Amino acid sequence: MVMITRHRGGVAGPTAATGGRVEAMTAASRLSPGDPAPEFTLPTDTGSTLSLADLRGRTVILYAYPAAMTPGCTKQACDFRDSLDSLRAAGYEVIGISPDKPEKLAKFRERDAITFPLVSDTDKSVLTAYGAYGEKQLYGKTVTGVIRSTFVIDPDGKIERALYNVKATGHVAKLRRDLGLD
Repeated sequence: MVMITRHRGGVAGPTAATGGRVEAMTAASRLSPGDPAPEFTLPTDTGSTLSLADLRGRTVILYAYPAAMTPGCTKQACDFRDSLDSLRAAGYEVIGISPDKPEKLAKFRERDAITFPLVSDTDKSVLTAYGAYGEKQLYGKTVTGVIRSTFVIDPDGKIERALYNVKATGHVAKLRRDLGLD
């Protein structure tokens, strides 16, 4: 079951591709600090469901990635996994979101010992609500897909940080520095 409440967001302008990196190309609805985070209830890699409302009172790092078990997405998930103890000690909960089916997410969790929830957004409605799905440039071609993004959601359910077009490699280390954890 997917439930979404969409709130206002900023609008991003067009950007260009650089060195094969993925960049947004269309005006997509983007979230900004202070915006309410879109609510969701999604199936997880363990067969249960997870609601953002269930995490109220905690700071959540929600990161959107294109596809489980691909090199970049694996690197990013393993970086979050390896930082999870210190992130939790600092009061952060981590959730990964992708359009993969729960069964694929379960294989990803098992294969790479992922120790935080992975949620499935197969119809991409939650990703779209967060501005993390749309048209982008990928290796010189315009495609529609997941825009690798990270959102820090405060205990009251407001966007604290909305980071779009992040790199898979080095992103967690940069996020940790930006959050004052390193």
